[in-house]
Amino acid sequence: MDRLKQIESFVQVATKGSLTAAANLEGVAPAVIGRRIDALEARLGVKLLVRTTRRISLTHEGSAFLEDCQRLLTDLANAEASVSAGGVKASGHLRVTAPAGFGRRHVAPLVPRFLQLHPEVSLSLNLSDRVVDIVNEGFDCAVRVGDLPDSSLVSLRLADNRRLCVASPAYLQRRPAPQHPSELSQHDCLTLSSDASQTRGWAFTVDGALVHVRPPSRVDCSDGQVLHEWCLAGLGLAWRSTWEVEGDIAAGRLVSVLDDFAAPPNGIYAVFAQRKHLPLRVRLWIDFLKHTYGDAAYWRPPAPAQTPQEP
Repeated sequence: MDRLKQIESFVQVATKGSLTAAANLEGVAPAVIGRRIDALEARLGVKLLVRTTRRISLTHEGSAFLEDCQRLLTDLANAEASVSAGGVKASGHLRVTAPAGFGRRHVAPLVPRFLQLHPEVSLSLNLSDRVVDIVNEGFDCAVRVGDLPDSSLVSLRLADNRRLCVASPAYLQRRPAPQHPSELSQHDCLTLSSDASQTRGWAFTVDGALVHVRPPSRVDCSDGQVLHEWCLAGLGLAWRSTWEVEGDIAAGRLVSVLDDFAAPPNGIYAVFAQRKHLPLRVRLWIDFLKHTYGDAAYWRPPAPAQTPQEP
């Protein structure tokens, strides 16, 4: 507790610029604040503040320590608020972006529940298969599926994402299923033309190594949902995520092929600009996604409806 009080007093003095102002905020004598600062500097072994009769200024070490202390106190306040019914409530506007297909199925349906839990938050959801520049376009958080490019953004893995090569039974009646990824060149393949993903091709494991195949495409589209529908219609092979096709496979509308060459799963991520001073509404949204997607039951396809039997 003494350490926390010392840190709180240091932040108050550094931001207010005076022992008296900090003491007034805490309702104690300036000498008490001064003793806390002295104890903090003695414990750390560095000078944090330069105090004269006219002003107080931060040393180089004090400036660096101040930023960390502010983050620590913000994180502590957020942690307390998230578990305390009488604490600070999340509020303000939350801007989220997600891939169109995944967003329709697995982001948009979660929004009503999140807003019900946090009635003082409003939310805008952008669904797009392009890679949105969340910093320059003013988004708080992006949900992204697949391999992430190197960037300065912060990412948190929410769940695994596995991809399968699939085709309809009708297509496989016309064309024998490929037995090796190299045979994809002999098939009609449905590929995503967007810059958002699959830029390196379809991923497989061959002889223990991860390889990417860029199959020649008879037809492509920038919308993954269209590729899914074309695949169901028997137009060709597609490389789709399990969250999109597991229900169709269970119902027999699609068949997975090349399963012996399936690549390890990539991920479903929350991506945001910074970890420091993350607004409470953003942190709660990310926690909400992680809790939802982290439940294995969430990803199980619904059981087929039972047809009533005639008496």
